Amino acid sequence: MKLTLIRTDRETGKESFSTLEAENLIAKIKKENKAAHVSALRHLIPILQGTNNHYQNIDKLPRIYPAVEYARTKDGEHRVKIYNGLVQIEINHLTGSTEVEQIKQQVSLLPQTFAAFCGSSGRSVKIWVLFALPDGSLPKRESEMALFHAHAYRLAVNCYQPLLPYSITLKEPSLNQSCRMTLDEQPYYNPAATTFCLEQPFAIPGETTFKEQKQAETNPLLRMQPGYSSSDTFSMLFEAALNRSFDGLTNWKRGDDLRPLLTRLAEHCYKAGIPEEEVVRQTLMHYYREADEPVIRAAIHNIYRECKGFGTRNSMTAEQDTAFRLEEFMNRRYEFRYNTVLGELEYRQRDSIHFQFRPADQRIRSSIALNALKEGIRVWDRDIARYLTSDYIPLHNPVEEYLNDTGRWDGKDRIRALADLVPCENPHWRELFYRWFLSMTAHWRGLDRQHGNSTSPLLVGAQGYRKSTFCRILLPPELRFGYTDSIDFKSKQDAERSLGRFFLINIDEFDQISVSQQGFLKHLLQKPVANLRKPYGTAIQEIRRYASFIGTSNQKDLLTDPSGSRRFICIEVTGPINTNVTINYRQLYAQAMTAISQGERYWLDDTDEAILKQSNQEFEQPTPLEQLFLCHFQAAQTEDEGTWMTPMEILSFLQKKTKDRLAISKVAYFGRALRKLGISSRRRNRGTEYHVIINETAFQ
Repeated sequence: MKLTLIRTDRETGKESFSTLEAENLIAKIKKENKAAHVSALRHLIPILQGTNNHYQNIDKLPRIYPAVEYARTKDGEHRVKIYNGLVQIEINHLTGSTEVEQIKQQVSLLPQTFAAFCGSSGRSVKIWVLFALPDGSLPKRESEMALFHAHAYRLAVNCYQPLLPYSITLKEPSLNQSCRMTLDEQPYYNPAATTFCLEQPFAIPGETTFKEQKQAETNPLLRMQPGYSSSDTFSMLFEAALNRSFDGLTNWKRGDDLRPLLTRLAEHCYKAGIPEEEVVRQTLMHYYREADEPVIRAAIHNIYRECKGFGTRNSMTAEQDTAFRLEEFMNRRYEFRYNTVLGELEYRQRDSIHFQFRPADQRIRSSIALNALKEGIRVWDRDIARYLTSDYIPLHNPVEEYLNDTGRWDGKDRIRALADLVPCENPHWRELFYRWFLSMTAHWRGLDRQHGNSTSPLLVGAQGYRKSTFCRILLPPELRFGYTDSIDFKSKQDAERSLGRFFLINIDEFDQISVSQQGFLKHLLQKPVANLRKPYGTAIQEIRRYASFIGTSNQKDLLTDPSGSRRFICIEVTGPINTNVTINYRQLYAQAMTAISQGERYWLDDTDEAILKQSNQEFEQPTPLEQLFLCHFQAAQTEDEGTWMTPMEILSFLQKKTKDRLAISKVAYFGRALRKLGISSRRRNRGTEYHVIINETAFQ
């Protein structure tokens, strides 16, 4: 079994790649190299804890990927080669080597433990568990590997948690789960470990069955993580006790004798359950000018000795107590965020193997209220709703957070390589696609609020060329919820609402758009924002636009707009698109972000638009009226030849050549069509005249 080690340089983004046999890797873990980066990291962790600093040589510790063996592609990317069947579970936040050795000894009791070793921090344990299918083989396809691995992780947690004295740190199972290179002189290693047998699953696990059980402690001070820190809680309780002390005193002001206030304050703090030393600290902070520390300490100590009923009465009001208990409960049991793109509240339950955020609908909110009542928190539905609709819930913009988290670009051109997946004979396709991709990314970032991404690629080719699949893989899996190939141009309000709901809109079967809908499509393409009234809303709101457009068609004669075709990048696909590729989406969008931050142009200039107009001519569909005109007229090349005619005169002439009556209302449209055909024009008192030659065949 081979394991992959990848080291990424933080400055350049470049990767160094190697594989080791499991036995050789364990041997390497036992001894540290001369640089001693692991020991330096462990020495600095207590110093760096609580700061924003990091160990400067952290990138020199490669990451170990136990689940799969990776291989290099010709383009330098890494792809999944073999699934190893190793699942990694972790126990973090240990106090030191004593607890580390205790856990290693416990997990060695199970024959399925392949390896267990101390993490790079010195305060964690990584456990590798072996899994296989009932026949001893392992999944071959990457999609099957991901499903198998998700179920295997869930089974490993269920089996190992009852054996361990500390909680397993739950992480979303994925094939690229990893840990940093570490040092452990006595790792546990069992190459003959027994495999857990697991049938090949067909879907990701649904509702979780395992949840870490926590003691329902009634005193919130004893279960503050994750939630308020204890110092914040003590401060709130002290302020409440100080407020009650003032209520019992008359005419006391700062500068008076401190002992009457101190007596009442210490009594209230004792009943509220605040430790004695914390009361001393808070008092000295509030009355540092009037306070004599030895006297303060002696007075509070004596009152604490006399009083009885420590922590039996809270100085806060019932409303304050409920509010703080509810906030602590919410932070301990759940994670919430407000998705600004979808416009809905999302939640994820802590200490659960359900890792994805889900919509917090009314059913979920009722369950939250019941869980709070079971813990003794006296809340109503309106209290839950008030909390979930407050600014206590952080905002979450998925597309901006994804782009900001792409990391440093390694310098490899992936955008043009993505364009090369589309076989075509247009020499300008790579550069035009590159500009369009930069524009899509820039508008996701909100860099241009005055314009929309008004240019759209149109992939034209036969059925089975995987055009729609290519459109879909332009988005990373994390953002694919923002892709749609279904937009209804008949409902204008819904279509405009899609501008703020989706990141990429595929106009599938572009040729099905009627001529009457072409004008509205142009309006959508250039619209920078959408002004709409949300469902059940009363005011018109400005909705930020995220959407860029792309289209597909099987027919070549697509463009019917007489005013031009500069908004479309029409490409004839000459063969099936290679969509069976591994795309490094982080680096793909990191390249776009780097180009934009360096000031590179992300819009089409006049040269690009001239190229578009030239290359799009073969995709333009002449209208019947244009075809009729070309049968009887041609453009005059010199001033001496031909004649000057108004659109009405030309239309009247054409009326005599056809049995169908041509509507007079087509005159304005006909003038635009003549300009599109390149007919010279001039302005006279009787209107615009066009310089044309009547074909001789017209008189025959």
